[in-house]
Amino acid sequence: MSFASSFSSTVIAARESLEAGREKLRKQHEQGSPGIQVSNGLTSMLDDILLMLFESAIENVCESDAHRRDLESNIALVAHGGYGRKDIAPYSDMDLMLLCSNGKHAAVAPLAKQLTQSIYDVGLQLGFSTRSPRDIMKVAFKDAKIFTSLVESRLLLGDKTLYRSYRSQFKRRTQKNTTGLLKAINEARQEERSQFGDTNYLLKPNVKRSRGTLRDLQLVRWAGFARFAERETSDLVKQGHMSKEDRRILRAARDFLLQLRNELHFFAGKSQDVLTRHEQVRIAKKFGYEASQDSLPVERFMKEYFDHTSQVRYVTAHFLATCRPERRSEKLLKPVFSKRINDDFRMGIFHISARPGRLKSIQNNLVKVLELMELANKHNKRIDHATWRGIRESMMSLDEIPLTDEAAAKFLELLSYPNRIRLLLRRLHEMRVLEKVIPAVKHARNLLQFNEYHKYTVDEHSIRAVGAAASFLNEDSSVGRAYRKITNKTILHLALLLHDLGKGFEEDHSDVGRRIATETSERLNLPDHDRENLEFLVHKHLIMAHAAFRQDLNDEQTIVQFASQVGSPELLQMLYVLTLADLKAVGPDVLTDWKRGLLAQLYRKTRSHLTGQSSDEASLQWLSEQHAEFLAAANETFDIADDHKLWWKEQAENLPIALLNPDYRESVLEYLRKLSQLPEGEVASWSRYIPKRNVVEYIIAAKDTTLAGCFHRLTGVFTSYNNAIHSAEIFELADGYAIDRFYVEDLDSNGMPSDQRLHQIEEKLKSSILQQEERSPKFRRTWQVDSDTQPEEVKPLPTHVGIDNSTAHDMTIITIFAYDKIGLLYQITRTLFELGLEVCMAKISTHLDQVVDVFYVTDRDGNQISGDDELHEIRNRLLEQL
Repeated sequence: MSFASSFSSTVIAARESLEAGREKLRKQHEQGSPGIQVSNGLTSMLDDILLMLFESAIENVCESDAHRRDLESNIALVAHGGYGRKDIAPYSDMDLMLLCSNGKHAAVAPLAKQLTQSIYDVGLQLGFSTRSPRDIMKVAFKDAKIFTSLVESRLLLGDKTLYRSYRSQFKRRTQKNTTGLLKAINEARQEERSQFGDTNYLLKPNVKRSRGTLRDLQLVRWAGFARFAERETSDLVKQGHMSKEDRRILRAARDFLLQLRNELHFFAGKSQDVLTRHEQVRIAKKFGYEASQDSLPVERFMKEYFDHTSQVRYVTAHFLATCRPERRSEKLLKPVFSKRINDDFRMGIFHISARPGRLKSIQNNLVKVLELMELANKHNKRIDHATWRGIRESMMSLDEIPLTDEAAAKFLELLSYPNRIRLLLRRLHEMRVLEKVIPAVKHARNLLQFNEYHKYTVDEHSIRAVGAAASFLNEDSSVGRAYRKITNKTILHLALLLHDLGKGFEEDHSDVGRRIATETSERLNLPDHDRENLEFLVHKHLIMAHAAFRQDLNDEQTIVQFASQVGSPELLQMLYVLTLADLKAVGPDVLTDWKRGLLAQLYRKTRSHLTGQSSDEASLQWLSEQHAEFLAAANETFDIADDHKLWWKEQAENLPIALLNPDYRESVLEYLRKLSQLPEGEVASWSRYIPKRNVVEYIIAAKDTTLAGCFHRLTGVFTSYNNAIHSAEIFELADGYAIDRFYVEDLDSNGMPSDQRLHQIEEKLKSSILQQEERSPKFRRTWQVDSDTQPEEVKPLPTHVGIDNSTAHDMTIITIFAYDKIGLLYQITRTLFELGLEVCMAKISTHLDQVVDVFYVTDRDGNQISGDDELHEIRNRLLEQL
């Protein structure tokens, strides 16, 4: 039997119509048709196909003309969701409801079955339900997702009286539940944004669900219907609930985003809403964006994308505030709490605004605008929409505004307040005021960062970094105490705002940033001392992270060299907070406890050098306290025999800082207990799942002579079991013991791996050491759902092998930068083994698809590698593997 013969002639005709229709619309899209026209064309095509299928279905299930008339008088076929709204994308799901009269479910069931089967046979993705008006009233007002989809209802065919009755009931119930529905709609949208991006400045956004995208355009319709019984922006304008300018902004964004989404779908041949890096480059070229002197085509394309989504974000937020029903008490209190602040501004219950007739004199005056921001921040008020828009439009129309001494002083004063500083800077940025104070901000607006490490645009990251520093204010932690001690927080906040503004140029961004810091210092009339500190913090904002994550912090020379670069306790304190804030602002979960610990360790040790304390008194005291607490915990936990007390004392006093964390104390005590009973030549292992990070920690412990030369075998075991290695460390303990610690993500497990799998991997790890297995592991080929390989033209970090013989006197440091791939760590460590090198310490870290691996190595006799020929061979062999 042929494929076609298994379907009815109607289904075959519908399939052909679908294929031909999509192809016709694809060509229209390729020719540049607006997104809404293509979406309307898709809707009309689907309408025609459904009418064809419905006619066939009802013909098949009706036994007589009377039966058909009775059935048709009790049903209505209703499109809803995106299909009802007529902005459906080429491969979107189609939401359809068979509306039936109350009590007629059984009568319409055969038709529903026949119709849905035909739709599926055609190859359409369908969301289908059969509901009566009574059913709808029961469920729609309990589930925001159902309610918002039904807001977009559109009659396709059937009984008009039934449909009108349903819509009339739906509207009445909506108006009775306005407050609750608005709250439910907002909460559902916030939950969605938390999953797909709560900022419109994501570097790989979802064009349907991220903030400022199509979903927020739909949110305006849903809120408008819930509050004013109108979903169309044209009707909202007529009723005075929305300005013509706001409607223009939303329509322009809709046309841009729909065309973009259609392109993603047509190119993929399936539903695809994520704008990946690869797609950004491809679409920028296809849509005809051209390079300028300082921007790539893809950067110009994404700047336009972010311009649209940022405006949608603001208009949506303003409209939702407009939709908020005013309580009776608020109406009564409004005249009482609405008061004149000064000659320029008036403050109400929720807003602060320009007084009548004063907006024109305010909108071009930086001092007045900054005063408005200060008042809004102080009183926690939103800026009135008309005032906000007037200032923004004025700022956009002016290339430059003279920065007076008074305006500069006012801006610096605003930067000194930690409270709400992120919101304040974002407001200034949205109103285009920030770039009038610091011109370099304009270049960084919506600027892409083409690497897998950063999640946000340059301007968004910079503002988030300032907010991240302020968030440390109430932390009971090392960085919290450091932040609170900084007397001049203005310079720290300014440095964070400037630190990445040098990106987007051919020259190193730190060097460009130093010049921006110098220019900004002159514009803001900073004293020489503040200028020098600002220039240092911006120019050297990466050095603390590099030292902490790539160098041996137990080597005194590392601390001395870093301290000599920083030069003063004041700068160290600010650099410490800046580094942590920078990491925290990169993206979720980037600032890990491990990174916090290393930076805190470097901060403590360096501070003791810079304050003149001998023998690092502050760090020694802290370490002494931690070692004493650990030994006391060991004595309380175990009944330690007298002949073992000295062994435990030596282990506690020599325990590495990374293992002294009180949260890990119970686990480390167990590790040492097992080690104390471990026979010579044997290996101990542990594993535990860490839900918060979705990783498994594996510990392998033995005499260092047993573990010597085995690091590459361990990495091979993990990779052969499809475990992605996030980080790895080697710790030397007292009495010749060593611990290898790995944090890995088990890609074959959804969440926590089974006990059987954990045990299996542990046994394989131990056998690879004890049996000295040298067979290469088998790496499975992994097919990724989202193939987002970056185009060569925009890869910012080339593969690099660095070799350093000056930092550590008795070891050679090898630093490797590369893009991650299956088996990479095994290939590197196996190559080091084959070169006759012993890995004494390793720091393995993965930032999405970028790996930075640092190895401290010696030859097999424990000596530093010094020969030029040997070093040249090491570099070349590693580059071959990479």
